Amino acid sequence: MEIIADILKAAGDGSRKTRIMYFANLSYRLLERYLARVIEARLLSRNGERYEITEKGKIFLEKFEIYSRKESRVRKEIESLKFERQVLEQMCEMG
Repeated sequence: MEIIADILKAAGDGSRKTRIMYFANLSYRLLERYLARVIEARLLSRNGERYEITEKGKIFLEKFEIYSRKESRVRKEIESLKFERQVLEQMCEMG
């Protein structure tokens, strides 16, 4: 999903393959594979040599950003819980 989001961000209102490839940090082969997917999913459209994000693609990006923020918060919370558990385990060992 991160790669798809990067492709959509790079495409914006219109970009060529090269810009998308460098922005998303993909090889040409992977770019071709992902472009086919996002076009098939109607997240991106092709206009000559330019690729443009569709309305559905914009919605995907909005939802993905919300998801990413939530996931980040959950990961931080999990790390915090792991630390708290380590502290509790250490307290049990000191006794």
